[in-house]
Amino acid sequence: MTSSRLLALLLLLQTRHRITTGELAERLEVSRRTVLRDVDALSAAGVPVYAERGRHGGIVLLPGARLNASYLEPAEMDAVTLAGLDEEQRERLGVTGTHDMAMRKIAARRAGVEAASRSLAELVVVDNTSWFAPGRDVVNVGDLALDLRSDRRLLLRYRRSGALEAEAVVVDPYGLAAKAGRWYLVADVGGRGRLFALARLDGYEVTGESSHHRSVGLRGVWSELSAAVEAPGDVIVTARLRSNRTDLAHRVLGSRITASEPAGDGWTQMSIRYSTIEGVRQLLQFADHLEVVEPHEARTRVAELAADLARRHF
Repeated sequence: MTSSRLLALLLLLQTRHRITTGELAERLEVSRRTVLRDVDALSAAGVPVYAERGRHGGIVLLPGARLNASYLEPAEMDAVTLAGLDEEQRERLGVTGTHDMAMRKIAARRAGVEAASRSLAELVVVDNTSWFAPGRDVVNVGDLALDLRSDRRLLLRYRRSGALEAEAVVVDPYGLAAKAGRWYLVADVGGRGRLFALARLDGYEVTGESSHHRSVGLRGVWSELSAAVEAPGDVIVTARLRSNRTDLAHRVLGSRITASEPAGDGWTQMSIRYSTIEGVRQLLQFADHLEVVEPHEARTRVAELAADLARRHF
């Protein structure tokens, strides 16, 4: 028997007053027998709670009985401030337990107010994981988050995109960023901000040196770096795409599409922005649904790539 579980049991009953033993056991991740023992312990301590037998029975908290446990512990307040994370991200950060307890306290507080409608938590589900997401990263993001609290420099073993081997790099970390289901370490290298994808982080060590940060902070550096990643390029490619593929194009290309208009006969003309001509490689996935119109360099590059693919398949 733990005090935290007894508190969780009381908070659940405070929101509903009557809950089946099976549901409580599932919510608390214990057996039904354990739930009944906890109820006996609470009743012996003077809490007006009892087990009611029968088809419509369950564990009952007498109406009007309230526990003033709606304040949040510091760790729970930390967890609540991470409101944008989904269940998997909270679990990986190691804050699931404190977050769930905070939510129970908030729900218990809300139960004391007459609510005319359901809470948003019952109507909205947040899942930040991208479709067909790969497996978990080598580095545990929860452990990394705890180590970042020491405000020390880190020695990373990091593999750049496309590289076969990891290299060592010393960084001044600001913190972590979760974007589109992926985790990134935001840090300075030589006074300049960089993003390190945890998917390519083979490991790290906490050094004995204190971190040296610029005054902009985590959010400022993240804003700079994310804006640089999504900065529009100077190469504008004009392409014709079958109109029944425009929704797919907007999902894949996103803000790279700067203009789109019907071109007749079931085709749509689009303007797509890249930083270099090599960006047209991305358009090959549309296969025969797309034709690059201009500039000539982009059209020629697509022809070269398509010819190379054809040679490989014959």
